[in-house]
Amino acid sequence: MTDLTQTPPRRLPVLWKKIDKALLLTAFVLLAVALFDPANLWPTLRFTAEALWNAAPFLLFAIIATAYVQASGAETLLSRAFEGREMQMIMVAALVGGISPFCSCQVIPFIAASLAVGVPLSAVMAFWLASPLMDPAMFFVTAGELGMDFAVAKTIAAIGIGLLGGFGVKLLGGTALFADPLKAFTKPSCCATSGLRGTPLWAFWRESSRIDTFKSSFLKNLMFLGKWMLVAYVLESVMLSYLPADMIASVMGGDGMRPILIGALIGAPAYLNGFAAVPLMSGLISQGMAEGAAMSFMIAGGISCIPAAVAVWALVKPRVFVAYIGFALLGAVLAGTIWSIF
Repeated sequence: MTDLTQTPPRRLPVLWKKIDKALLLTAFVLLAVALFDPANLWPTLRFTAEALWNAAPFLLFAIIATAYVQASGAETLLSRAFEGREMQMIMVAALVGGISPFCSCQVIPFIAASLAVGVPLSAVMAFWLASPLMDPAMFFVTAGELGMDFAVAKTIAAIGIGLLGGFGVKLLGGTALFADPLKAFTKPSCCATSGLRGTPLWAFWRESSRIDTFKSSFLKNLMFLGKWMLVAYVLESVMLSYLPADMIASVMGGDGMRPILIGALIGAPAYLNGFAAVPLMSGLISQGMAEGAAMSFMIAGGISCIPAAVAVWALVKPRVFVAYIGFALLGAVLAGTIWSIF
């Protein structure tokens, strides 16, 4: 006899978890355009396709570069950022963080172990602040959309903010704010990693396992970048069609500190995705957004985006996390101000 008391399978929640939210957002936006402004559907699709085609060389180069770094094991060089004297560690950690190609949660086990064995919080803070802002893929995507000058400036800003946070923590290291910063540690499972120690093999094609890593990384990043750039270009097209340029210019245009402060305060909670933000900023600048505001938006949003913020929250106590966000906002305002001047 069938047991009718058993709870039926909850298919909808399972299905919802399996659906890619980025692609769902793209479909929703296109459906809205088709329903409310069908004449604009084809121009939106054409704009998106042309933008993806123009960005393809930058995306492919970035994807190949990232896959090479992971296949060769170059990410193992991270451990060298936390060796030597504290001043040296801060400077190296900021530099490595500003160009590192691995995700925020991937380094949690390594950072937790480093803090546990006495690596100064100042060096860790320098790395954490710089790391989410720039990597090889982000650099080439930014250069393709906003220009090489903007990409270089953002890289310098990433390193500079890392130094700001690192030396700030060092100066305040004797206060209660940064005393005993580490939470109980639980290893996350959001990114697989074989560890960040070892010796890189630059000619990775000599080992079949590393070739497999290259292929896996290439496909994973192709799908990741592809879907988020698709989202970004669809949103950019819609934004250019329906968002009045004079409104953008009146709110976030012009000179002075006002647009830069607005960019930082909006960017911190509203950041969608680092790669998706680049085309959106390009569209907003064409609509009248001040470039200083665009820089502050991307800096504040990059540091406070969910993956980066969760990585920090997972390890340190709330007061240290608040300091992390504070350094992010201060650095964003400084970066936007300096960029607007030059």
